[in-house]
Amino acid sequence: MAIRPRRSVLYMPGSNERALEKARSLPADGLIFDLEDSVAPEAKALARRQVTDAVKAGGFGHRELIVRVNGLDSEWASEDIAAVAHCGADAILFPKIQSAADVLQAILLLEQAGAPQTLPVWIMAETPRCILNIESIAGASRRLGCVVAGTSDLGRELRIRDTPARDGVFTALSLIVLAARALGVDAIDGVHLDLADEAGFAASCRQGRDLGFDGKTLIHPKQIEGANRGFAPSEAELDWARTIAAAFKDARAQGKGIVVVNGRLVEKLHVDEAERLIALNAAIMAAGERAVAA
Repeated sequence: MAIRPRRSVLYMPGSNERALEKARSLPADGLIFDLEDSVAPEAKALARRQVTDAVKAGGFGHRELIVRVNGLDSEWASEDIAAVAHCGADAILFPKIQSAADVLQAILLLEQAGAPQTLPVWIMAETPRCILNIESIAGASRRLGCVVAGTSDLGRELRIRDTPARDGVFTALSLIVLAARALGVDAIDGVHLDLADEAGFAASCRQGRDLGFDGKTLIHPKQIEGANRGFAPSEAELDWARTIAAAFKDARAQGKGIVVVNGRLVEKLHVDEAERLIALNAAIMAAGERAVAA
């Protein structure tokens, strides 16, 4: 199975040229070059130019490159889309998506700007209306490749209190994962804003993975290592995955329909997940080897 690791996806301000250059050497699985929230209005044009120039120049190795444009109803959207449609990014991320119609509108604008029809679209799930419509949004187009939780904006609109357990957005996070899995796309968890709270960040990664997210969006390079560790299969998980995959294969070869490993019943669904973890680990290892070679 083809899997692309998305354990760590780092936001990079498009107006910060030094940050864009540094991104070429960071061990993140993905980079979101941001033209939206992290860029002041007077710096939008500069950010747009620097991001497209950086993506076209390349040199980012195995890292997945995503450009986040400004919202469809903003004054900068049309110029953003025209600039990024054929810059060579791996995906375009649209914020403030509210409905399936917004997804289709985003795709139409990309096509009108000359984007390849194979260019994936990602969306931010960051408003109450988006969460209520998340199933139709996730299924709006086969070009939708990933749903990114925007917990900061969502929390502000919901007027929730910021708690370590993220109680106020827990339901929304679960709905995002449910919709993503139902429609066969990836889901990336929201950011952890307190850079000094290492224990809280680790707990947030554990919670995100327990909920089913594929990785986490990050606001600083210091968070990359923790996210890479938190969303990768552990050695214990890999050992168990290899054990049950091998046992299931042997049992099938002997014509057995039931497999018991260490007293636990193993079914095909367990083997499917085991094989996914094995494939994910192989993809992580391959990306690391490519990074060292570069």
